[in-house]
Amino acid sequence: MKVKLLTTISFLTYQVSISQTEKLLHGKVIYQELLLKNVEVINKTAKTSTRTNELGEFSISVKEQDSLLFYSKDYLFTRLKVTLKDLEKNNLVVEMTPKAEELDNVVVSRSVFNKTEIKNIANNKEEINKIKVRKQFDDVTTKVTVYDGKIKNAINFSYPIFDKPKKKIEPRDDRFKKLVIASCPPDFFIENLKLKPEEKEIFINFCNTDPKSKTILEHPNLLAIMEFLYAKNEEFKKLK
Repeated sequence: MKVKLLTTISFLTYQVSISQTEKLLHGKVIYQELLLKNVEVINKTAKTSTRTNELGEFSISVKEQDSLLFYSKDYLFTRLKVTLKDLEKNNLVVEMTPKAEELDNVVVSRSVFNKTEIKNIANNKEEINKIKVRKQFDDVTTKVTVYDGKIKNAINFSYPIFDKPKKKIEPRDDRFKKLVIASCPPDFFIENLKLKPEEKEIFINFCNTDPKSKTILEHPNLLAIMEFLYAKNEEFKKLK
């Protein structure tokens, strides 16, 4: 009985020591049979990060319950919480899902008349004649020169010397906004920052006014972006 009790205590002590001590966790990131390189692996809890190598492998220090984030621009944002089983196995396999391919802008045009209308017109000579007359009228009116009230060879007061100097409008710098939207998944603002959907745009503009956002643009890094957004979120909540 004493032996069993000591064994149980030893086992529980071992599990607690594993869960409370940082351990170097090894793993790899894949998509089906493809090994994914240069995936950013972030320990959100410890605020450390690394990247996968050519074989999709990574190593990062973690503890039980640490939150790991996996980011690649071509794949959906993936997150998981480290469990005791992960620490004991020490061979984590993370499968990512590719983003849906976005099509370029497509202009879809349709006929002026639908099939039923075309059929009706084809069977109705009067409608066809009306269309012909309308087309002839359009052709004639486009060729008629309409007097626009301008005097030939008159002084052009729109020439630059008569123009008033216009105030130069500085273009709005949206680089940080585009970086944040490209780097963070849509649910990050709602689930992680606890913002309402209608507050997302206001919050990003609020962050964009901070000079530090320009520093992040010079050296874009997902961990730095997220730390900045978390810090600004605290300020943003105080303003509400």
